[in-house]
Amino acid sequence: MWILWAVLAAISAALVIVLTKAGLKDVDPSLAFAIQAVLILLITWSVVVYQGNFSAWKGIEKNAWIFLLSAGVFTSLSTLFSYKALSMGPASYVATIERMSLVIAIVLSVIFLKEKLTWQIVVGGTVMVAGAVLIAVSDTGE
Repeated sequence: MWILWAVLAAISAALVIVLTKAGLKDVDPSLAFAIQAVLILLITWSVVVYQGNFSAWKGIEKNAWIFLLSAGVFTSLSTLFSYKALSMGPASYVATIERMSLVIAIVLSVIFLKEKLTWQIVVGGTVMVAGAVLIAVSDTGE
């Protein structure tokens, strides 16, 4: 079932990039993210309340708070950087370079989460890096 959710996340992320690029015309990237963040806040808290999980926040341990809040900071920074890049460059190029985060996540997961590194992951990560480099050095047409 996780694969279905991952595919839905990928489709949603692709739509975010394309719709954001379209919406950034004559709009400051930080303002665009702030507008979207209000909706993110409303939608996610609505889901938490609907699922009946609101009171569970009291049981979150200190370390989990630290990790989750840190991830929130980096989510915000990542989105702000992405929107700035989208305001300046083609969405297909920006998205490709930005998705190098997948390779970085693989490395960090192996180092810090002690996840197993297989030959398939190494080959897949290498192909992602090669594709990103190929796209980055190609002519943007702008």
